Amino acid sequence: MTLRDLGFDSWFETRASEAGRPELRPARVTAVDRGRWLVRDERGEVPAEPSGKLLFAVDSGAELPTVGDWTLAQYHSSDSAAVLHELLPRKTFLRRKAAGKEVEHQMIAANIDTAFLVQSCDLDFNVRRLERYLVMATEGGIGAVVLLTKTDLVEAPEVEKRIEEIRAGGIDAPVVPISNTTGAGLDRLGEVLSPGRTFCMLGSSGVGKTTLLNRLVGQGAFAVKDLRKIGKGKHTTARRQLIVLGGGAMLVDTPGMREVGLLGAGRGIDGSFADVAELAGACRFVDCTHTSEPGCAVLAAVEEGRFERSRYESFLKLKRESDFHERSYVERRKRDKAFGRMVKSVLKRKPS
Repeated sequence: MTLRDLGFDSWFETRASEAGRPELRPARVTAVDRGRWLVRDERGEVPAEPSGKLLFAVDSGAELPTVGDWTLAQYHSSDSAAVLHELLPRKTFLRRKAAGKEVEHQMIAANIDTAFLVQSCDLDFNVRRLERYLVMATEGGIGAVVLLTKTDLVEAPEVEKRIEEIRAGGIDAPVVPISNTTGAGLDRLGEVLSPGRTFCMLGSSGVGKTTLLNRLVGQGAFAVKDLRKIGKGKHTTARRQLIVLGGGAMLVDTPGMREVGLLGAGRGIDGSFADVAELAGACRFVDCTHTSEPGCAVLAAVEEGRFERSRYESFLKLKRESDFHERSYVERRKRDKAFGRMVKSVLKRKPS
């Protein structure tokens, strides 16, 4: 396997050359698990750790190497381990607001070509949640394909109804219905999994991501715990990893997300709600917030029934959430920088 097989194309070759570190070797991060890293190059996969300089240079955990990142590494101990000295720029990324009250970005994966947004056809199906995943992908410059799993649990008309709900929700990404049990639709999915390209799966626990991964890699390769609710399953680890499939495509496995918070995702929201942007072009005011302004074309479309109210409300909710967290994030960064300047000032005045 070559570096190009792992996704190291001319874009990354240029960035590596610009770094000016010919003594270091390109390596891709293939796993991150509680402060431990694995990287892979054409020779194989080895454990790695960031250098002290790299750790000192980052301002947040989101700037640390994540699954899918390309790094410049120094190998040692007969190429059985590596130290990561440089993190190459990310072509694309997947991130969310960190879970809980912390207002910080959490990086999920980097350099992804296509995100599979996984939704189950059963009770877990939720268009509004699907919108959130789509915003995440769009914000990071990643294409999206919707995977509708567990089609064997519902009748064919129900599957078509789910697809109609997705389209009615303004989501025009390709939809691939599949069944991990019968194998239906997996041939079509296989056509999407191109060699040398990197994919990931986004979805909540129980939608069948790990079961699908087992079908693609080999049955039983990844553990799944049975839950009491029929059709549900739970990934047994919080580990994020990049797996090279038999056909040459790469797939990032991510645990199910209980929270999909948005932070500074304005570009992703605008891209995912292009129908709102199209209507907004006819608003009276350029800075219209589409909430109460006179002459708002978006509000008029909602009131006249030309635009789905639930999608309009979802747009406002996601935008308010993202903007609120962004303001909190900016204020916290300002406080942190002010505190840092104060510490440096005190240290300078301290007698040696």
